[in-house]
Amino acid sequence: MAREFKQITKASEITENISWQEITTGTEIYEPATSLLVQTGDWRVNKPVMVWDKCKQCLLCYPYCPDSSIPVSKDGKRLDFDYDHCKGCGICAEVCPFDAIEMKKEG
Repeated sequence: MAREFKQITKASEITENISWQEITTGTEIYEPATSLLVQTGDWRVNKPVMVWDKCKQCLLCYPYCPDSSIPVSKDGKRLDFDYDHCKGCGICAEVCPFDAIEMKKEG
């Protein structure tokens, strides 16, 4: 018996007009960096806040961010958070050895 494979829909093609039959099972996404397509930080409860005078620009927070919400400039300097995509998990604050990131209640 031949097995039928469903065509994988790209995340950028998923809109409010797509039918449920066109979406992959469990709405699994098979491509990287799709969170950049949607503002995913809207439900954040806690917000990371930089304490710039404590930051040593070590960039240890950068690779730990699961949402790629810590931008780095072309000259290798850490910039402020991308709050459109940050979900407030607090991993960055936990890994910062200089206590340069504080978690505050949103709003």
